[in-house]
Amino acid sequence: MSIPAVVLGASGYVAGELLRILAAHPEFRVAAAVSQSNAGATVESVFPNLTGLWPDSRFCSLAELEEALRQPCAVFSCAPHGASAGLVAHVLKLAGKRGSEVRIVDVSADFRYATAQAYEQVYGTAHGAPELLPKFCCALPEHRAQADTPHAGHPGCFASALLLASVPLMRFELANTLLFASGVTGSTGAGKQPLPTTHHPLRHSNLFAYRPLRHRHAPEVEEICEAVSGQRPQLRFVPHSGPFARGIHLTMQAGLKPSVSERQVKNAFEQSYGDAPFVHLTDTPPRLKNVVGSNHAHISIAVDGGSVAVFVVLDNLVKGAAGGAVQWANRLYGFDETAGLTAPGPAWT
Repeated sequence: MSIPAVVLGASGYVAGELLRILAAHPEFRVAAAVSQSNAGATVESVFPNLTGLWPDSRFCSLAELEEALRQPCAVFSCAPHGASAGLVAHVLKLAGKRGSEVRIVDVSADFRYATAQAYEQVYGTAHGAPELLPKFCCALPEHRAQADTPHAGHPGCFASALLLASVPLMRFELANTLLFASGVTGSTGAGKQPLPTTHHPLRHSNLFAYRPLRHRHAPEVEEICEAVSGQRPQLRFVPHSGPFARGIHLTMQAGLKPSVSERQVKNAFEQSYGDAPFVHLTDTPPRLKNVVGSNHAHISIAVDGGSVAVFVVLDNLVKGAAGGAVQWANRLYGFDETAGLTAPGPAWT
């Protein structure tokens, strides 16, 4: 029998992608989509691209969620940073009252740090459920053989690209720990609420940096990279807003340690991702259109004069969020890691 799935914060871009993926998942079925702001509205009225999948399905309020938690279920939290932890705690309390086992994958930043103090230093606010932090692990599925906790936090979209590039360099001790990265993201990375930086006349045919060397994903990446590789990098990251809706293109550069060859670098990436179904090494610099709409990431490497450049492309809403969350849920339930995620991207968007 399929496992019921609950989506919290279900009306944003990431949640829309998650609902799209779950619609074709062989093991999960959507039991409840929780949205306080859209409670009572049909799912297809908020996400017209899902028209016909659940004609009578409506968003429910948090107060209506208890009915869905009468049975064991998978919970995906797409709620905003700072709100997700409290919602997760509430769900676990309701499930405990009903005696139902739930496994949670959180897509916000609330369960990406090992301690409440580390989270609070970056986000400037108290953590909503610090007692739950030991029950979550956070890493890309490619960097952790299995979860040793009942729940998982998924790294952020830029963080996913940064970790794919940095972990092999650190794990195999090939490069200096000072890493420089520049990345460009699509406008969906800013969320569904309109902002000056996502307004079409300002974003179209434009390119600009934001929060240079101060982006909150940097300390997240440093902590997670150290946890999975044994080395803590010093990340100098400059993000950019690109003139497209979805996707991330990232370039990371570092100085190689003496006598490290190009073959050694490529071997490290091949060993890291040779068995990873969604990460592919390419001979030429990767292109966004080859991955957008899919859960795949493409990586290429250039080495010259004692320095290395790593190029990563992925879809910020799929591999960097909803798809990565489903990948973790597949792991938590012992399903094939690729279940529900094998559809290729459309390419010619």
